[in-house]
Amino acid sequence: MIRSSLSLAALLLFTPAMIGPQPLAAERTVAIAAVSAGQPAAARQPLRKQLRTELRLSRDLVSFGDLIDGLSAEAAATPAFRAPALGETGTIQVARIVEAARAAGIISNASEIDSDGAMQVVVTREARRILASDIEAAVRLALQERYGIDARAFALSIDGGAPAIAVEPELSGAVAVTDLSFDARSRRLQARISVPGSTAMQLKPVRFGGQLVETVEVVVPKRAIARGETLGKDDVKIERRPRDGQLGDLLVDPRTAIDKVARRALIAGLPLRASDVQREEIVAKGDLVTIVYESRGLTISMRGRANDAGAMGDVVTATNPQSKRALQGTVSGPGRISVQANSAGRIASAR
Repeated sequence: MIRSSLSLAALLLFTPAMIGPQPLAAERTVAIAAVSAGQPAAARQPLRKQLRTELRLSRDLVSFGDLIDGLSAEAAATPAFRAPALGETGTIQVARIVEAARAAGIISNASEIDSDGAMQVVVTREARRILASDIEAAVRLALQERYGIDARAFALSIDGGAPAIAVEPELSGAVAVTDLSFDARSRRLQARISVPGSTAMQLKPVRFGGQLVETVEVVVPKRAIARGETLGKDDVKIERRPRDGQLGDLLVDPRTAIDKVARRALIAGLPLRASDVQREEIVAKGDLVTIVYESRGLTISMRGRANDAGAMGDVVTATNPQSKRALQGTVSGPGRISVQANSAGRIASAR
């Protein structure tokens, strides 16, 4: 009887507490179910992988990691396409990249790659360019070592022009001549060159023929010079150029060009001729000038009119408008002609 009363009391005591929270628990269950249902939906949305539209590579293969950002290490290392030749630039259509990535199992559909609307990827293969000056320096050294020829006074004229050569960008060694034949009488040569460590030049050796051409030192402008501009010491330099039949009036000493005035527009790097420049005229024909007669202890100045144009140090004549006499003197400054005592006899009446 007591047990029944306790059971009844327990039932009456705990029933409201058990019944009361049931709606809240049901609400929490529904909310958790909703969140749980939302998580797989978000996870099912794939993250788009970004396509790189411009590449610069030093390798001969383009990997998927070069093309697509965000791949796993294994997928990124997978080769995709062959790179252009050394120093060349090529393109890969985006459609081909998508097709190759799908075939390699890297993506399942094209929507996984974000190309930002690009239709192709530009790929440039980096390289070190071998210049004509590099080839000439190597040939000069080889001629000196093997034939005892000082080739500094000669230029190398390569048949058909210098070949276009590109080697691996990491190579910094000098160009070397591996084979060389030279005819001293005709100055003809045949050569084969290489760059140490270059696989490209091993696979495709570079051979050429050429001839040594005698050169001379000439004066050339460093920059374009306008007509009437005065040349300074920083405007000209000495370069060696092939000797030909038209070298008679080429300037070979920079001092013959400095402080001279360009008679025409001068092109940078084009050898200067004597007819290209002239001394700056500080007395123009027809100008009113000051004629200064100088003798021992005596200086006489008078006005006159120049009959000739002249630069500093030129001998010109000037006429005194009043006496109509022409005097011969030396241009000694702007608008100034000096007549020395020993030249006083060189006076003539104007006729």
